[in-house]
Amino acid sequence: MTLSTLSRRAFALGALSSTAALAACGNGIGGRGPGMIDARVDATLAEMYRLYPNTQSLAQKATGMLVMPLVTEAGLGLGGAYGRGALRVNNATVDYYSVTKASGGLQIGAQQYAHVLFFMTQDALTGFRRSPGWAAGADLEYVISDQGDSLNAETTTALAPVLAAVFGRAGLRLGATLEGTKYSRIIP
Repeated sequence: MTLSTLSRRAFALGALSSTAALAACGNGIGGRGPGMIDARVDATLAEMYRLYPNTQSLAQKATGMLVMPLVTEAGLGLGGAYGRGALRVNNATVDYYSVTKASGGLQIGAQQYAHVLFFMTQDALTGFRRSPGWAAGADLEYVISDQGDSLNAETTTALAPVLAAVFGRAGLRLGATLEGTKYSRIIP
């Protein structure tokens, strides 16, 4: 019986050490993550400018833009979303971010979309970069295919000069939800 206990301990110790070794391998340094995100951001901006030409002048006036090329959202009562993107200042990537969203309410379905936040003042950009990243909101929307309408009341746009563009929607989602969104700085 002592031999059995010792082998369990050896197994647990081996599992813990291999997990730590594998976690160290996936730290993102030297990976292709930043290049892939930047390529997706470039493609998303090109598509936005092509579909909505007036966003080019908005981008020129903005002090920075947070571009999320692909956000995937799904829900049935409770829902969530996730995506990764880049913060651009003067057309250069300065940070990478992820967006995580949790929602609850009457909702069903899944969708994917791109979104861009335009920071119209330096104070808004600085506030975003220094904040813990939460934006609480209430949302009433429907999305069918690439057609969607939203009536949003979000603290990001209500309290700061930040404009949001959501486009490229695909999927089927119906709902009225309360949601919370968090943008977190990441190392891809």
